[in-house]
Amino acid sequence: MDTKLVDEGGRLAAVKRYEILDTAPEAPFERITGLVKAVMNVPMASVSIIDADRQWLKSCVGMADGDTPREITFCTHTIQSREPMVIADAAADPRFSENPLVTGPPHIASYLGVPLATPDGYNLGSLCALDTKPRDFNPGQIEVMKSFAALVTDELELRRIAQVDFLTGAATRRGFCLELEKAISRLVRHRRVSALLTLDIDHFKRVNDTHGHPAGDLVLRAIGVRLMRIARASDIVGRLGGEEFGILLTDADLAEAIESAERFRAAIEELVIESDPPLRVTASFGIAVLSPDCNSAHDWLATADHALYEAKRGGRNRCCVAPDYRTGRAR
Repeated sequence: MDTKLVDEGGRLAAVKRYEILDTAPEAPFERITGLVKAVMNVPMASVSIIDADRQWLKSCVGMADGDTPREITFCTHTIQSREPMVIADAAADPRFSENPLVTGPPHIASYLGVPLATPDGYNLGSLCALDTKPRDFNPGQIEVMKSFAALVTDELELRRIAQVDFLTGAATRRGFCLELEKAISRLVRHRRVSALLTLDIDHFKRVNDTHGHPAGDLVLRAIGVRLMRIARASDIVGRLGGEEFGILLTDADLAEAIESAERFRAAIEELVIESDPPLRVTASFGIAVLSPDCNSAHDWLATADHALYEAKRGGRNRCCVAPDYRTGRAR
């Protein structure tokens, strides 16, 4: 018996580990679904991820995106096997003949799904080709789909590896921005407010010039560890580049964001970094609560950075709240 196929807790942990749910569209996955549609000559194709109670589409063509209740999806059956699932005529299959996805939009009549397995053996979801009329998928087409599915899993793996900064252990800028996009999606879908902190190490160039770049790396590593150690389990710490870090505070309002920023600022100020001689640094912080008119991670970061620059200009080692550009008041 393949225990990974019945280990739902482990599978859901793998889904969480890949941090793919509710992320913005990405070109590699869009290209693959476009190729599936063209090569398989089907009107619909998708990369689906199966969460605890929903199917979420990372990429789709020819069909509506968004969530679908897991219990009615074809892909929840696909992930229970190592082999592709082929449905030549959904209306004639007792598992699906009364399924609302068959009797109503998108009117699935035939389906080919290949499970997306992680290197450690968990099926995250599937790559699907769907048609609105009954049809057979021949062995050659099934092999092509398996090759496309391998491209999806390779991209998922590369995406995961690229999200961790090797020096500090924090998320990379790319990975951090994906988390910001997910927070924006949560605000739109669930009205869940989050806050963003950006911080920059004060006079970091002086550390490199005086003590050398290895000492600078020690400072970056120590601050990354300190930030992740005192962050909440639900918070995300990222290295945005150079000596700048970001902290995503999930489900945090302005008051909570200010309190957290001061806590992080004080922790850095108190930190003694083991070196010869020992080093101490401070950091300046910008605070920006996610607003409904923020449409991208880039805009949100720019807003927080505006406040960060104010903190720098105001004397460093302090926290500033981003202004609301429409009213001039603190957001």
